[in-house]
Amino acid sequence: MIQRFNQTIRNSMERVKEMKATIHQIKGISLAGKSDSGHWVVMDGPTELGGADSGARPLELFLLGVGGCTAMDVISILTKKRVSLDDLVVEIEAERAEEHPKVFTRVLIKFVITGNDVPEEAVQRAIELSQDKYCSAAAMLKASVPIETAYEIRPSAAKG
Repeated sequence: MIQRFNQTIRNSMERVKEMKATIHQIKGISLAGKSDSGHWVVMDGPTELGGADSGARPLELFLLGVGGCTAMDVISILTKKRVSLDDLVVEIEAERAEEHPKVFTRVLIKFVITGNDVPEEAVQRAIELSQDKYCSAAAMLKASVPIETAYEIRPSAAKG
């Protein structure tokens, strides 16, 4: 019985994609990180904290990751529904606690979608599926902070 349980755990662990990242100090608190995709990202802090102000702050990257994750989901879902978009912008606002650790206390993700004849129901469903099923970053974030979503559908500018 224990042997079968251990094999089941090993089998499930083999199916789980492991992710790795490496962070290197450049100078002071200036850092460069690389993950499985092989792309480098520069992170830095303000000069008053020993940085060179030459890169995004780690929490900014966290918001960019959540925004990118949900944007890719929504685009993919709408494409599968044959909804044509001219543009999609994700705007994120986050409030933080005043005391350390200065965690996010509220997050608003707004989708600004540009296109003609974009069905509102399809947009609502795509956002819902991203937030509730597909976006791993949002799932991790919403475990500790409320996430609100909003959207705006704008018509494409007339060509002429």
